[in-house]
Amino acid sequence: DQFRICREQAKREGWKVVACYKDAGISGSSMILRPGIQMLLQDAQEGQFDLVLAEALDRVSRDQADVATLFKHLKFAGVPIITRAEGEITELHVGLKGTMNALFLKDLAAKTHRGLRGRVEDGKSGGGLCYGYKVVKKLDHRGELVRGDREIDVYEAEVVRRIFREFAAGIGPRT
Repeated sequence: DQFRICREQAKREGWKVVACYKDAGISGSSMILRPGIQMLLQDAQEGQFDLVLAEALDRVSRDQADVATLFKHLKFAGVPIITRAEGEITELHVGLKGTMNALFLKDLAAKTHRGLRGRVEDGKSGGGLCYGYKVVKKLDHRGELVRGDREIDVYEAEVVRRIFREFAAGIGPRT
């Protein structure tokens, strides 16, 4: 969706899209391990494009230091960042939005932890599926899917019991 609306904006502005950079499934909280952002910086330094267009600054990164570093490198390369939400990014955006995005991540982490704790205290799974269990598929009284219930998978549970028996008998984890 982000690429689509940015392509639409580029078409309206008469800009030619020369590349799209993405880091699907990788957290926006840091640029260090994001190959798409690294390639964007490299291509900017090589003069591959005139500007960077994004939906919003937080789509590029939510880390305050990373946003500032990206802005500085792109500015040095003569490449402005333009977003649909904020327009052309300035030092003011970097400072204010960077701070707001960092606070958002901190708040999101706290809320996520609170939500997971509540699920566990209600006897539900905190996420993921452990070996030895399977997902319980059932509907509540409103017909909506009940999430977080697990039950023992009898076949996988026997493997878990065998592993524990062997460990108790002195067989090490590597064996």
